[in-house]
Amino acid sequence: MKSIALIMFLFTTFTRAETIEKEIPADYGYIVEIGQQAPDFSTVTADGQEVKLSDLQGKVVMLQFTASWCGVCRKEMPHIEKEVWQKHKGNSNFALFGIDLDEPKEKVQQFAQDIPVTYPLLLDPKGTIFYKYAEKGAGVTRNVIINKNGKIAYMTRLFKQEEFNEMKKVIEKLLK
Repeated sequence: MKSIALIMFLFTTFTRAETIEKEIPADYGYIVEIGQQAPDFSTVTADGQEVKLSDLQGKVVMLQFTASWCGVCRKEMPHIEKEVWQKHKGNSNFALFGIDLDEPKEKVQQFAQDIPVTYPLLLDPKGTIFYKYAEKGAGVTRNVIINKNGKIAYMTRLFKQEEFNEMKKVIEKLLK
């Protein structure tokens, strides 16, 4: 009986170490929760490479939901490029994808050049990926951090410097 209790304690401790205890406000519009398995998806980058989330198991993954018409996204993306992508892009245990909500490939490619960002942007026709994570009508500016086990570890909404800084610390912790 003691060994079962010890196993349960270690499992709970390990699982908690892979997520951050954070209350996500209802007005963030998420339909997923921290600790939940991240909804799988398959799509292509703006340059045609196939990406399937479940194929990234074993990596820390950052999903950045965006669109060219989103002013807050345009403000946040240079910070993601400089403070997250440039820092971790060489780490084989990390992946970062911007997911562009329902825009054609040419517009997404131009958007990446305009900002500029070098991390890959994924196409999300009709918002099929976005609506696995957020409510219909929810705002697009959001980030989801997924741990190496494929579970949601952290989520943001809009660009709030304090929350962004906390997200960077979560990524660092998960990569250790």
